[in-house]
Amino acid sequence: MHNRFDDTVLIAENKENLQKLLNIVEEESRKKGLELNSKKTEVMVISRKQESPKCDIFINKVKLKQIEKFKYLGTIISNDGKTNREISARTAQAKINFQKMKTILANKHISIETRKRAL
Repeated sequence: MHNRFDDTVLIAENKENLQKLLNIVEEESRKKGLELNSKKTEVMVISRKQESPKCDIFINKVKLKQIEKFKYLGTIISNDGKTNREISARTAQAKINFQKMKTILANKHISIETRKRAL
């Protein structure tokens, strides 16, 4: 039986330091009976450059997939360092939630006090 852990982010200033950090995590995890899954582990470079630099990082000689964005603890992190995607996602979710409540919030036959409580 293998133990596992999820939702871990490693941050480094360059790929060499990231590989060293990942190697340490991998080694210490192995000592505790944990195993990093190279199929579920991804790499992302945050850069202001038009095209994101390539970052070859490995677990057990398996090259990790490089991605452009991911969701971490409910927040979208993107490789350009901007929050546009996060703002768009939250705005879309707010619109969906408003549509669900629209019949109550827009009903003029329900007092404003009752509509406030519905929120």
